[in-house]
Amino acid sequence: MDRKLQELQNRINYKFSNIELLKKALIHRSFGNENFEFKNINNEKLELLGDAVLDLIVTEYLYNNFENANEGDLAKLKSMIVSEPVLADISSEIGLGNYLMLSKGEKLTGGRERDSILGDSFEALLGAVYLDSNIDIVKKFGLNYLAHRINNINENEALIDYKTILQEYSQRIYKKIPVYKVIKEIGPDHKKSFEMSVSIDEDILGRGIGKNKKTAEQLCAKEACKKLEIKTNETL
Repeated sequence: MDRKLQELQNRINYKFSNIELLKKALIHRSFGNENFEFKNINNEKLELLGDAVLDLIVTEYLYNNFENANEGDLAKLKSMIVSEPVLADISSEIGLGNYLMLSKGEKLTGGRERDSILGDSFEALLGAVYLDSNIDIVKKFGLNYLAHRINNINENEALIDYKTILQEYSQRIYKKIPVYKVIKEIGPDHKKSFEMSVSIDEDILGRGIGKNKKTAEQLCAKEACKKLEIKTNETL
């Protein structure tokens, strides 16, 4: 364990003064289900703290670097940056999933690669760095992973919220909101995918398959935006 913690510290280029904070940031709640001594020890409180720290880091950076953007534009940008796919991508870049303490069940069902777990774990890591240091150091730490993603947001298709874009367009043009429907569920419960469609006025405009409904809806909306020729590559 000590070797792995040292390895992770080298990967993130940060050495903890209190190594227990790093250990706690890596403990998923499921681990306590199989290990009684960890029953009430997990990274959820650090995740909550890290979420607040992340909001501050991103909002301050946007405020200082997007001077011509209004409050609505900045709020939209922030929601894109602090989204689960972005945080999971950062965790994947770090390789954080390899260091998480998960239950056997979570490991067997792909927990180390699951976006929700990876995103939460990065927030927990931010919370741990904040408690171990101070706000200036955690800002520098966080922006090492966030700044280039923010600066190149329009080039990263994964950050485009097609569902919101489609809804705004539909309300403006048709005075209605798009309707999403599950066409079918695919695979066993532990590894299920969803095939969905999106329609406006009962006209199906897009279909998509995702490992959860949220992902499938985004893929439906992306196809619909393309079909309706809605411009999606300009955030500001």
